[in-house]
Amino acid sequence: MRDNIIAGLDIGSTAIRLVVGQRISNESGERLQIIGAVEAPAQGINKGVVNSIEDATSSISACLEKAERLIGVPISKVWVSINGPSIKCEKSRGVVAVSRSDSEITEDDIERAIEAAQALSVPPNYEILHVIPAKFTVDNQEDIKDPLGMTGIRLEVEALIIQGLSSQVKNLTKAIYRARLDIEDLVLSPLAAAEAVISPKQKELGAALINIGSSTTSLAVFEEGELLHTAVLPLGSEHITADVAIGLRCPINLAERIKIEHGSASSNRFNKKDEIDISDLANEEDVSDENMTVSRKYLSEIIEARVEEIFEKVDNEFKKIDRSGMLPAGVFLIGGGARLADLVELAKDKLRLPAAIGANKNIMTTIDKVNDVNFLTALGLVVWGDQLTRRKGGFGARWMGGAAVDKTADKIKKWFSSLIP
Repeated sequence: MRDNIIAGLDIGSTAIRLVVGQRISNESGERLQIIGAVEAPAQGINKGVVNSIEDATSSISACLEKAERLIGVPISKVWVSINGPSIKCEKSRGVVAVSRSDSEITEDDIERAIEAAQALSVPPNYEILHVIPAKFTVDNQEDIKDPLGMTGIRLEVEALIIQGLSSQVKNLTKAIYRARLDIEDLVLSPLAAAEAVISPKQKELGAALINIGSSTTSLAVFEEGELLHTAVLPLGSEHITADVAIGLRCPINLAERIKIEHGSASSNRFNKKDEIDISDLANEEDVSDENMTVSRKYLSEIIEARVEEIFEKVDNEFKKIDRSGMLPAGVFLIGGGARLADLVELAKDKLRLPAAIGANKNIMTTIDKVNDVNFLTALGLVVWGDQLTRRKGGFGARWMGGAAVDKTADKIKKWFSSLIP
């Protein structure tokens, strides 16, 4: 039973979520079944970065305990999401000569080409998280997806190198090891979420995933089935809440409630006479205020301004890769910030693309909680882990993970085993 378990741990700034899947065999073969999903409040984490290992460890432990009680089986290994504005993404090329005398391309040649692509100058405080081959070229034939078994003399790969700040990677892995968990791999969160949200057909046409978290917005752009670009922006839904708190001069907890229950990202829907009574919310949050009515138009103008800024920054990322307004399958919005009313309309308008709230399309589950926009990253990690363990040994398994993360993990593991009596 334990061997069949795949767990995805999504470490966010406000909550830590764990989704557990199990591979079960039936007549039609093996399939993945989701058996549990839990969340716990996050502490010691800000903008996806650990700022207190002690607090982060206790939050992870609390979430793990909840999950183990729910499914009744101990969890020892997890696939972990990593997020943070310091993550960098750049293209690199690697060229090798085909080694066999009959000029047939082997797995070894592909691996050498990918290794050659990794030989770019990484800043000393960064390490490589993912090396993702976008396309191969054999002699002069371009845009090859998988060159294995083809004939040629020269093999070239164009790869996307995703790098993370070494100190952040080490702090995150340290917090997880202290919670007595082993890390299968660290996966960039929008990459993982896309596994559950975007279908292969949509990835082929051109699509983007936008994860609006509490303090960061991350995105991943796909085209022709491959990852084209990824970025993490230091803006999120808590910035919208802070704007509401300043604009309405009310405490932050009341601003959050007003945003969720009455907020809208489109101010054109309301006129100046539209007002909302917030006396019930104020009483629930123990706030005494003389002014218990709020102009709905004014509230939505505050929210709209910040959401427009987020989408402008997203569009700037699209412009970097010449895909602004040019992704036929559109954008998929996930994360806590995606729940905001009228967000989809504003996204369509600002990004000039089809837009929809992301939903779990790629995996059957009986647990409704998993289909929530907040749980899609953790669910994607389970799908990612399942795909990778299925094709262990193929070259796909080697490019998706990060070798540098494994080295860091091993060092920290040895250090911890020396401390534990």
